[in-house]
Amino acid sequence: MATYVLVHGGGHGGWCYKPIAPLLRSEGHEVYAPTLTGLGERSHLLGPHIDLDVHITDVVNVLHFEDLTDVILVGHSYGGLVITGAADRALDRVGQLVYLDGAIPENGESLADMTPAIMDATHAEARTVHGTELVLWPGPEAGRRYGVTDPVALAWMQVRLTPHPWNSFTQPLRLADEAAVKRIPRTNINCTETLSRRPPERAARAYEADRVLEIDTGHDLMITEPRSVADMLLSLAAG
Repeated sequence: MATYVLVHGGGHGGWCYKPIAPLLRSEGHEVYAPTLTGLGERSHLLGPHIDLDVHITDVVNVLHFEDLTDVILVGHSYGGLVITGAADRALDRVGQLVYLDGAIPENGESLADMTPAIMDATHAEARTVHGTELVLWPGPEAGRRYGVTDPVALAWMQVRLTPHPWNSFTQPLRLADEAAVKRIPRTNINCTETLSRRPPERAARAYEADRVLEIDTGHDLMITEPRSVADMLLSLAAG
């Protein structure tokens, strides 16, 4: 039996893994899909203090308080920074890292550093609420931003997407032992559509892993292709 911890990306919550989690559990595996502070069902905790460090701590605390070891730690999109930081702070609890069309950072980088053009466009639509600068505001059929086109899925997402604290996109990732994190077995699951829009230097990182898989779908692959993504994750547990 494997243990999966599934970390979502910007504007999402643990809810986005509902299509996948039952498929993993049906094979006897343990699955956690925490929601990062200020998002999803934890959006009532939103505040100006929320940054990347807070989100990393969210995941580290799940690993610690649930006493999880040899975890397959999965991060989608922005969640790639979160799982990298969590692995650095809990090296003894992480067995594999999986970047699910995820940001693959170097030490000292923020998401804004990695994708400046996308982040500039994102920040252009920022609004400040109670002292917190927020981006990724949900609008009509906001799921299309993430490559989702199915009307039923779009309606399901529409009432669950939440704005995201901008601070977490601009805070640089700080690693205590980058070399040790890079020794953790790593899998990159790339979306063809996303790869086509990445600048060359970032596209190259998508292929730097122990195992590289690719799927021809939109960015929210856990929603658009849950069975295929679940099968890929299950293959990691099988070794």
